[in-house]
Amino acid sequence: MSYFSYFSIGPDQDRQHGPQPRRADPGQWPKSEAALTVVNRDLMATLPGQDALVLTVVPQGEPTSRGAIDGDQIYVALPDGHWHGDSVNACDLEEGDPPEPDDARTVLTVVADAVQATVMELLRQVWPVCREHKTGMHPRPAGTTEDWFGGETDSDGPPVWWCRGSGDGECHDVSPVGELAATLPGKQRRALRRSERRQQGHR
Repeated sequence: MSYFSYFSIGPDQDRQHGPQPRRADPGQWPKSEAALTVVNRDLMATLPGQDALVLTVVPQGEPTSRGAIDGDQIYVALPDGHWHGDSVNACDLEEGDPPEPDDARTVLTVVADAVQATVMELLRQVWPVCREHKTGMHPRPAGTTEDWFGGETDSDGPPVWWCRGSGDGECHDVSPVGELAATLPGKQRRALRRSERRQQGHR
């Protein structure tokens, strides 16, 4: 499988001799799989013709970025195995952290970030885009204010696609992650439902 990352390879490291990245086995990373299914709904609803992204495993022993943990690293990749960005299971196994975050909202946010990074860098397009302000959105806790920063954990809201607005304090939640289809114009929503029915009929 072809693959891609921006991790640098040192002079004594040869990617050809290390374990090769591979698609994650079904059920191996259940929380990340479930989160990716949710984000893929948004991706395929808003980018017609785009195939679902997949989880790719970079096995232990594969050259990784400076400071990365030992153990398999999981990335969100295009169907051909190319990815960009951080792993979705950044944890410290030696400190007893679980292989995946325990909190489903955290997993969903991390996976949404990873999908966005891969799409924007490798497909070269801003995604997703707020229809009202024509700007890129980001996953945030519901009710995020303009001065929110990533270390805040006091929001009980589910992850949403959040728009900064026009820069004059008009930031707003656009849609829960996984429900962008509901924000599409009626004609596009109907076309999407027809396409989904056709796909279900061929299963």
